[in-house]
Amino acid sequence: MQTYEDIWTYLNTSPLTHLTLTLLAYQAGSWIYKKGGMHPLLNPVMIAVIFVVSGLYFTGTSYADYFEGAQFVHFLLGPATVALAIPLYLQYEQVKKSAFAILISIVAGSLTAIITALTIGYLLDGSKITLLSVAPKSVTTPVAMGISEQLGGLPSLTAILVILTGICGAMLGPICLNLIRVTDKPARGLAMGTASHGIGTARAFQVNKTAGAFAGLAIGLNALATAILLPLIWNWFF
Repeated sequence: MQTYEDIWTYLNTSPLTHLTLTLLAYQAGSWIYKKGGMHPLLNPVMIAVIFVVSGLYFTGTSYADYFEGAQFVHFLLGPATVALAIPLYLQYEQVKKSAFAILISIVAGSLTAIITALTIGYLLDGSKITLLSVAPKSVTTPVAMGISEQLGGLPSLTAILVILTGICGAMLGPICLNLIRVTDKPARGLAMGTASHGIGTARAFQVNKTAGAFAGLAIGLNALATAILLPLIWNWFF
């Protein structure tokens, strides 16, 4: 037993261990997702999070130690987001034709996300800091954390809420869109990207490339809209 503890102590200090844990957790999540017929409720990100958190909990590993290795995956979020411009460019003509409708949709989606978050938080007697932290939940993580910090919220809390929003959106978004009979691929993509940012966009790409391209567009536009609208709404009502 002492030998195993010594080995784990050594491995736990290596960034490669936590990077490997992250990749294996996501591979396991993807395997379960495919075996389950790609059912939305078996979202691979959600499953990977459960595996990683469970591993950290049972081994007593702190998040700071884990992030030493996981930061390599975190770094790739930037290039991956920029790469979304490629499929979007392929849909340029369709985006150009629907530019006005897209802008109206993004503004409506951004306002809905902000107002519902603030309203629910207020009715549940949330503090000012909590309201400011939850309001940008539908924006991609780096932008949401920046907005939260500038307005006086807690960026760490915002990051958690953003991830939860993305997972819930990826799991329940397609089901909700099916229930209200939204079949248009660009419309589905815009809805997924606006409501659940990168994780929802990944789900949209798995279903249809056109939907994924429009979801990628929605990520950037919703970030811009929220950065402008949230301070105005907060100063107006609070």
